Amino acid sequence: MEETGRRVPIDAQKVDAPLSQFAVFLVVTIGPDDGHPAVVREVVSGLDDLVKTVGFREMAANLSCVVGIGAAAWERLGRSDRPAELRPFTALRSGANSAPATPGDLLFHIRADRADLCFEFERLLLDALGDAVEIVDEVNGFRYFDARDLLGFVDGTANPSGVGMAEATLIGDEDPAFAGGSYVVVQKYLHDLDAWNAMTTEEQEAVIGRRKADNLELDDTEPQKAHKTLATITDEHGEELEILRDNMPFGSPAAGEFGTYFIGYSRRLWVIERMLQRMFLGDPPGLYDRILDVSTAVTGATFFVPPLHLLESLADGD
Repeated sequence: MEETGRRVPIDAQKVDAPLSQFAVFLVVTIGPDDGHPAVVREVVSGLDDLVKTVGFREMAANLSCVVGIGAAAWERLGRSDRPAELRPFTALRSGANSAPATPGDLLFHIRADRADLCFEFERLLLDALGDAVEIVDEVNGFRYFDARDLLGFVDGTANPSGVGMAEATLIGDEDPAFAGGSYVVVQKYLHDLDAWNAMTTEEQEAVIGRRKADNLELDDTEPQKAHKTLATITDEHGEELEILRDNMPFGSPAAGEFGTYFIGYSRRLWVIERMLQRMFLGDPPGLYDRILDVSTAVTGATFFVPPLHLLESLADGD
């Protein structure tokens, strides 16, 4: 959960940055010209300096930026080796529910406790990238009351904390060339709030698997598993394999569009992939996550987040 007043070093590639009040989720593709990857390498390798340049104006606002690189862009940015699990997002479909795979070479996850810092950083970033990239998707998120989503439930309850944060999010000795990196999956969900609000509180709680007022975990009504159960993955010993979620609501009452931007960081990409399979295909098959009756995924992309030293080395194409 959010730690009010906590100050962290201004830095790029801080997967474990504190939950912020505002965020920008920016997905772009790299242009087709031979010179475009070189521009991107130069900009992203200097990302840490840009974060410090903007964030120094208000250090207590905890500006940070994480850049993720997609599977198709990895070799274009000059790398011949490859993170063990880096692969494109796998589209899923079952009946009326689908998790589409959408384009994305780079993800920029910009976070701060002031919207103006997010704005200024994104402005300078896009100025530097110029026509070397094309914007695919941009979402401005905000923290909603006590870390709730627009469905009214607390989001991110199962996030790791303390020493468990690095264990859950950062690659280790299993892939030593990329140790300290992370995999990240993003999806944009649109909510049908009219349909959701037509349900009783008890029906909503059964879908989520928690009480709405106090976030207390509830038992599933078998055989239908709740969202919190389908989104929980365990290993062969029954131990939960955690991921870090920094989801944020977004929307416009005037436009009538409301949603949640899902972003999950993990040491093990397959954990998030299995979570989505359980949600969209069902466990057992057919008993899908009932949250999908009111929430539609419209984007889906996977990225690798290099540790800072590796990101900086991209300037040399090495």
